[in-house]
Amino acid sequence: MRSGLKLAFITIPIVAAGAGFLAYMVATNPPPERKDLAERATPVRVIVARNQPVSPTITGFGLVSPARTYALIPQVQGIAEYVNPRLQKGEILPAGALLLRISPADYNLEIAQAHANIRSAEARLAELSVSEDNLMATLAIETETLELLTRDYDRVFELSNSGTVSASALDTKRASLLSQKQKVQNVDNSIALLPTQRAVQEEQIAVYQANLETAKLKLERTKIFLPFAARVSSSSLEVGEHVRVALVAAEFDGVDAAEINTQVSADDLLGTLFVADRSNNQDGEVVVARLTESLRGFELTATVRLKIGPQVLEWPATVDRISDTIDQKAGTIGLIVRVDSAYSSAQPGKRPPLTKGMFVEVLLSAKPVTGIVVPRSALRDGRVLIAGDDDRLKLVPVTPLLIQGAIAVIGDGLKDAQRVVVSDLSPVMPGMLLQVTQDDALMERLIGKGKLK
Repeated sequence: MRSGLKLAFITIPIVAAGAGFLAYMVATNPPPERKDLAERATPVRVIVARNQPVSPTITGFGLVSPARTYALIPQVQGIAEYVNPRLQKGEILPAGALLLRISPADYNLEIAQAHANIRSAEARLAELSVSEDNLMATLAIETETLELLTRDYDRVFELSNSGTVSASALDTKRASLLSQKQKVQNVDNSIALLPTQRAVQEEQIAVYQANLETAKLKLERTKIFLPFAARVSSSSLEVGEHVRVALVAAEFDGVDAAEINTQVSADDLLGTLFVADRSNNQDGEVVVARLTESLRGFELTATVRLKIGPQVLEWPATVDRISDTIDQKAGTIGLIVRVDSAYSSAQPGKRPPLTKGMFVEVLLSAKPVTGIVVPRSALRDGRVLIAGDDDRLKLVPVTPLLIQGAIAVIGDGLKDAQRVVVSDLSPVMPGMLLQVTQDDALMERLIGKGKLK
């Protein structure tokens, strides 16, 4: 009974009062203020697009080798009478230096023998001239004798017909006449052979003259001179030893210029360096078979770099030709560059010469390509993101002229002063609102990368 009273007189009035107060508060309080949903801007970094020239560059490596080499190969044999005392490995000899003199004794004898043979043949030729005069005189005498015997025979023949002279006397006269005719014939034959004999002697003189010139040439070849300034790379010559023909006795490396067979990526060579010439190529392709003959039209330049500790030395170079082979495994092409100041620019203790075997870096560049430079990462499947005038995101299709390292040069699709988004956005929704911050430091770095260093 007491519990029911508590419920009726205490609990129920309290609950009713609370409900009444809540209803009063709801009825008298104003409704909550409504707030409109605001669009949230995404913060991004941008750069301002602008045209600038960029030099397409690639880097290759190779070993230095002399542009010219010379092998001392004797053309005559004999005893080495003189060997240049500086003919030692590493020595540099000037152009025209006497390297080797072979004993000329044998070749002087050959010259003397050839002179003697020529004099002998000329004497024989003179003898033929005298013989011709003698034979002509003999022919005149024998002919006259023949005429006398012919008249004598005719007289005896007439007497024989009249019976005055016997037949045996006539036969004797006939035999004498035939004998004289034989003599005249023999002299005629001897005279007829004279032109042939003279021709034989003249040809023999020509042979002896050729032998003389050969002997003189051999004598000249006993002295060997260096055709150009060069460094000795090897030598096996000693005074007094027998020098043999066609064996390499010494080798030399020219010091006037050096060459580097630079191995570069075939893709980089065709797609980076030669991209600058696409404007002059109607089909936009480079024909590999004509690379060497077209090379000079690409205006390629080269710089050779040698790193010695913290120091980097540089030499200007020219692109000379393309190697005849392609490394199919490595996918590289040999591009041969020439350094004309390999030795002339050397400074003792400061700048060494470019010598054979040095491993160097070669920086190759083509004529500049003008376009809008953006980070390579800004390219997204052939498109870039830009911030419009209303700070909203747009996707613009572009055509890259050149992609090199961390940069890309855009030819079509972008205009000057457009703002290119360089932040990594995810997700990318065209039209989304952007909070733009201009990245001037990145722009300066792009400009620096675009310049040839």
